[in-house]
Amino acid sequence: MAQFNGPIDILKLLDSSNCGKCNKKTCIAFAGAVFKGQSKLEKCPKLDSDIIEQYSGFTSNYISSEQLGDNAIQALKSQVATIDLASAAQRLEAQYSDGKLTVKCLGKDFSVDTEGNIITEIHVNPWVTLPILTYIIEGAGNPVSGEWVTFRELDGGEYKYPLFEQRCEKPLKKVADTYTGLFEDMLHIFNGRHADYHYPADISIIMYPLPKVPITICYSKPEDDLESSLTIFFDSAAVENLNLEGVFSLGVGLTMMFEKIALRHSSR
Repeated sequence: MAQFNGPIDILKLLDSSNCGKCNKKTCIAFAGAVFKGQSKLEKCPKLDSDIIEQYSGFTSNYISSEQLGDNAIQALKSQVATIDLASAAQRLEAQYSDGKLTVKCLGKDFSVDTEGNIITEIHVNPWVTLPILTYIIEGAGNPVSGEWVTFRELDGGEYKYPLFEQRCEKPLKKVADTYTGLFEDMLHIFNGRHADYHYPADISIIMYPLPKVPITICYSKPEDDLESSLTIFFDSAAVENLNLEGVFSLGVGLTMMFEKIALRHSSR
């Protein structure tokens, strides 16, 4: 049975006419939908029947980012179930009571039970759940260094920085550009405080998404012919107290949270 390794393999079978008869605007969109299991190859009226028959048994193995996130969370929950939360609390200088470890995330209490479930008063998206569980499992509990570096400068961060910029810094800058006053208010709502930091910026706020993983957000407004800019700095010990994937997830989670708050505010 023939298989597809990606949407490009499907696109090669199509005539690229973008006729729209498959109910997709382009052949590329149709190829992507077929690979994700959202459409069938026979929906294209221009494909020969022998090609459709050749790939009739194709089953998509595509996994969405949401599914990947859910799978990762379940794996971390299984790991939490194997560790001593009381010992982990000592390592992280966190609180332990009634079988739950409690850490501060942006000034709010987040408790984790022996099955890896998070108990808190606010909504938690998966991108925040991942770093919290990782922090409990892998965090070294080392003191912060006080040395601020960009994501690119973290160990292993140079390779992943382009994605971090696209998923975190750029969309967060867009929020700051569009809702500058609200953006600064949000930073303070989540226990941010002005940072005494050498990097020049109109807004420079230090926050503690996790106790030993502080971040500094520096935003400069547009001025004359200069565009606005936003840079996120991390303590250089961040990957010791979390790991690179956890730091990435933390940045993306915060960005998503700020975007949702800004959207709700703008719809009022």
